Amino acid sequence: MPKSVEVVFVTLSSPILIGIYENAKLIKTISSEEKSSEILPIIFSEISKQYSVKSLFYANGPGSFMAIKIAYIFLKSMSILKNIPLYATDAFYFNENQPIKAIGKLYFVKISSEIKTQKLETVPKTKFTLRDVLDYSEFSTTNTPLYGIEAVGS
Repeated sequence: MPKSVEVVFVTLSSPILIGIYENAKLIKTISSEEKSSEILPIIFSEISKQYSVKSLFYANGPGSFMAIKIAYIFLKSMSILKNIPLYATDAFYFNENQPIKAIGKLYFVKISSEIKTQKLETVPKTKFTLRDVLDYSEFSTTNTPLYGIEAVGS
């Protein structure tokens, strides 16, 4: 019987990060420089062959709207097709609440629980990382992308 695991997807920048968790503890990390649209189905297929996936988690924004859309459509489809619950949290959970590039000198920032854009003169280095232990309370079944954030650029 394969191990029952939770899978976390952080696809907002390159490399994309995928974490395999057993009882909320990180047991394996997968990283890829490939495009999400091409690599997510392959990685998910490989994970499904090795493990029994009991839940899916992802960073639903802010960040690249295309990256968020691709991850959401793929994960929502897998959630429905395979009857696996899908949970989401904002990307700040995976980068220690650092500003996230929007466009130009605009960055997404999170102050208290509010996400907005702010012009920054110095460019912060944003790095996403997988947590060693998942804090389930940071995730929600409200898993749609964060489209409520003001539009930036076109």
